[in-house]
Amino acid sequence: MLSARLGMMDRPARQVTAPTGRRVDGADGSAGERSVGGPVADDGSPVRQRGRVTLQTPLRDVVGARTATPLAAKLDLATVGDLLRHYPRRYERRGRMTDLAELVVGEKVTVLGTVRSVQERRPRPGSKVRSMTTVVVSDGSARISCAFFNQPWLGRLLTPGVTALFSGTVGRFRSELQLQSAQVAVIDDALGEGSQRIESLESFPGGVVPIYPLADGVSLTLVQRAVKTVLDVLETVDDPVPDVLLATRGLTGLDTALRDVHRPPSEERLDVARARLRYDEALALQLVLAQRRAAARRYPAVPCPPRPGGVLAAFDAALPFPLTDGQRGVGAQIAEDLSGEHPMHRLLQGEVGSGKTVVALRAMLQAVDAGRQAVLLAPTEVLAAQHARSLRTLLGPLGRGGELDAAPEAVKVTLLTGSLTTRARRQALLDLVSGEAGIAVGTHALLSGGVLFAELGLVVIDEQHRFGVEQRDALRGRRPDGASPPHVLVMTATPIPRTVAMTVYGDLETSVLEGLPAGRSPISTTVVPAAEKPAWLDRAWQRVREEVEAGHQAYVVCPKIGDDEPAAPGRAARRATLQDDDEGADWADGEGDGDGGSDGGPEGRRPPLAVLDVAERLAAGPLAGLVLRPLHGRLPPADKDRTMRDFAAGEVQVLVSTTVIEVGVDVPNATIMVVLDADRFGMSQLHQLRGRVGRGSAPGVCLLVTEAPPQTPALQRLAAVAATTDGFELAEADLQLRREGDVLGTSQAGRASGLKQLSLLRDRDVIAQARADATELIGDDPDLAGRPALAALAASVIRAPDQEFLEKS
Repeated sequence: MLSARLGMMDRPARQVTAPTGRRVDGADGSAGERSVGGPVADDGSPVRQRGRVTLQTPLRDVVGARTATPLAAKLDLATVGDLLRHYPRRYERRGRMTDLAELVVGEKVTVLGTVRSVQERRPRPGSKVRSMTTVVVSDGSARISCAFFNQPWLGRLLTPGVTALFSGTVGRFRSELQLQSAQVAVIDDALGEGSQRIESLESFPGGVVPIYPLADGVSLTLVQRAVKTVLDVLETVDDPVPDVLLATRGLTGLDTALRDVHRPPSEERLDVARARLRYDEALALQLVLAQRRAAARRYPAVPCPPRPGGVLAAFDAALPFPLTDGQRGVGAQIAEDLSGEHPMHRLLQGEVGSGKTVVALRAMLQAVDAGRQAVLLAPTEVLAAQHARSLRTLLGPLGRGGELDAAPEAVKVTLLTGSLTTRARRQALLDLVSGEAGIAVGTHALLSGGVLFAELGLVVIDEQHRFGVEQRDALRGRRPDGASPPHVLVMTATPIPRTVAMTVYGDLETSVLEGLPAGRSPISTTVVPAAEKPAWLDRAWQRVREEVEAGHQAYVVCPKIGDDEPAAPGRAARRATLQDDDEGADWADGEGDGDGGSDGGPEGRRPPLAVLDVAERLAAGPLAGLVLRPLHGRLPPADKDRTMRDFAAGEVQVLVSTTVIEVGVDVPNATIMVVLDADRFGMSQLHQLRGRVGRGSAPGVCLLVTEAPPQTPALQRLAAVAATTDGFELAEADLQLRREGDVLGTSQAGRASGLKQLSLLRDRDVIAQARADATELIGDDPDLAGRPALAALAASVIRAPDQEFLEKS
């Protein structure tokens, strides 16, 4: 809540009259000494005049130390440019404010009023409410009360006489109107009178009041006054974007945009200003990405052209099925990249079951034909082992390199994971460094020290979003000193909306693998509301029995393994329950937060269902008599591998698992999946999970079991998953429901985004335009040495740590 961060208000500004006769308001309300040079800051130093204040000017030189210090410490605003790019998060408009006498119960309103009384109440013994502050507000015509719980500081802030904006929903309490879930923005304090109040509602053009993001110790009035002081003395801002480009895109100048976004004279001018600032953010991001693409093209790489009569040609000739048109098209793009003299950096997107593994294997074989090694990096041991088995199966006799009766062109596939015995690990490391292993498959163990390759030519990263940026960068560095960087192919079965691909992955060339191989079956998805309709859950277990009796197999997926550790509240606990503890991999996507998460949800919500508990109950109850077995990341590696082999062989009828089976597991005989506590998973994760069924000739069935109440965001997400099997359509719906968050990837980088106006949902065309413009602007000047103003724009929006993040990713 905004009011929770307002803190104590600063005293109102004292006014200083300079010798020129111009009255100057101190930004934080303190008067300086009179000076022949003009207005002064709070420490007595002269305030810089118009013509000498630029975006690079330290704030301290303009607003004084007392104002500049909290802005720098709390909001990281050190320069004039920092402050002016600290945009209002919303605006209150005088013409749209509701008179208190016209309030209607149930409406969301914003009212301007003066505090008449404040009452603090102590809670009853044993109450979870620590404090309640009731504020009565009047606009001169009527009154309304606002109740604030567990915010005792509001009693000190909202003293009688304070004028503020109150936003909330009109309700009724004890027959009186009350503003519920109210947010507060103080316009004036009550410490000054009459002309001493410089920031009244009427002082803003058109009555449009900017409401800024705040922090403890930084009040709305302090920010508003600082902005006013800066705009009064700021010289005309030089525009970094060429005039021709501005005219082409129909954009206003930067100077006008920065002034209008803080002091909009009209709704129309505000829209024009924000359009320009959105473009600036899109252009800054795309300039950085275009520079990354240009830099990658400057690095040399060892070309890996196709070799006639090599292992790739033999593999293609032995394939028992034809490649799809999509596989051939994407394969041609990758083959051309691998043949180049600069490292490939390509993102391969493909629906679940679209055949990405075959595409990746053909790329790896092309690298092997060129005398180089290839690496396939997987996020979990289960998936790494599955990939190793799949590659050997696809290769057949061509995958028996190193064996006595192997064909001359056969390649050796080596698996390296953290659970290998000392002897097996030593042999795997020797295979890699000697070059005997043409293809290496592994987990994070490939990133550990001491892992070296003889001639690393290609890195394939499967489900790249499960690896941190630094981890991916570490693998690219696993080469002898002086060796050329390897080609990189990044794969994902999690569809990425086009705007996200143009931002987060804007430095990668993107390929989309369309179409499914022949033989794939349709998958039907149904939401099972277990709380409302318990009979539906009984029917779900009957469906599992029917599929097993028909000779098929089933998955039951739970969000937690099941151990003695108590569930902890908050996001960390949700990630812990969603992830599988394989190799210490933190690969939960965090999408299960759409309705408040799992353990961190409403008080009294039960803990998430666990594999070990569910397996025991099913074996003794609705699935008694069937062969069930649990699978999760904390099982010993040998047990995990044996369980997966037995399930693939049909010896296990029902696999009760965590999301360790989410990707890469291919058992064509598995036709039904029941996901318990489905609302605790993200939409993309559910799409991935259901891709484990329908991989053979029989249709697939996915049942999403939930206790989420009707009309909740959680149920909306599940309904969206059930409504389509188009992963890209689902990704767009996911983006709309979850909102875009931080396009720079703060979940991995731990940094706040510099993008404040740009929206992936709204601004797709702007991003596309900026990408085209950035590519042209970079041209023959990738370092922007000839356009320093553009370089400064990129640096002001995408700061150095975020540029480093983008470079590594």
